[in-house]
Amino acid sequence: MINGFYGVYLRELLVLKSRFWKVILSSAISPLLFLLAFGYGVGRNSEINGFSYLSFLLPGLITMSSMNQAYSISTEINISRFYFKVFDEFLLAPIPKWQIILGEVFYGITKGLIPVFIVIFYSLIIGVKLSINFYFFISLIIHLIAFSLLGFIIALVVKNHGDQFSFNTFIITPMIFLSGTFYPVDKMPSIIKYIAHIFPLTYSTKLIRSSLLLKTISLSNFYILLFIIIILCFLANIIVNKIETT
Repeated sequence: MINGFYGVYLRELLVLKSRFWKVILSSAISPLLFLLAFGYGVGRNSEINGFSYLSFLLPGLITMSSMNQAYSISTEINISRFYFKVFDEFLLAPIPKWQIILGEVFYGITKGLIPVFIVIFYSLIIGVKLSINFYFFISLIIHLIAFSLLGFIIALVVKNHGDQFSFNTFIITPMIFLSGTFYPVDKMPSIIKYIAHIFPLTYSTKLIRSSLLLKTISLSNFYILLFIIIILCFLANIIVNKIETT
């Protein structure tokens, strides 16, 4: 029985329903601004690895915007913990803790899918052909799982909103710009390359871009991201059980 999962996921979907148009707008505006600034500003006539810069940029916008939405569950969990005590009620409920994690991760995946459809819609408008295929869906799902788990873990580790803001400033923002979203990692200085390969977004960006442009994926990047997910699942389980006992 997975009634606990259904309960957590349904509760979060009801919250999403109440904020649906705000999520749509936030998911639409950010990639649109980057598309205008980088795609039609900086890289209008550029080519990267045989593709137009717009073709290179759009998969990066998909990973960036979907990551932001999947990871943003951290803020909502943070608020529900400190102000409404909803997460405490989840912990007190007679359900396995893994169902709480699963419900929140599915919610992160759901939120993360919203900007994906929006960016694909942008690609249709500007006439850039992206190959939507099986590899893309697999890459996208493990990408969203990874950042939903990361958001879940950060929400339970931080002590206040200030700590979470600091994490966003020093980790999430650099990750967006150094993980191959807007330009290839292999064109960066050596020290930046090493830093970029610490970030999970680097591997998911490579996977999603390869699936959309080349209709294939690198198994090494796939396995690395899968390994990261396993570690995050392990950490999430430890943290939830630790919170329950404190």
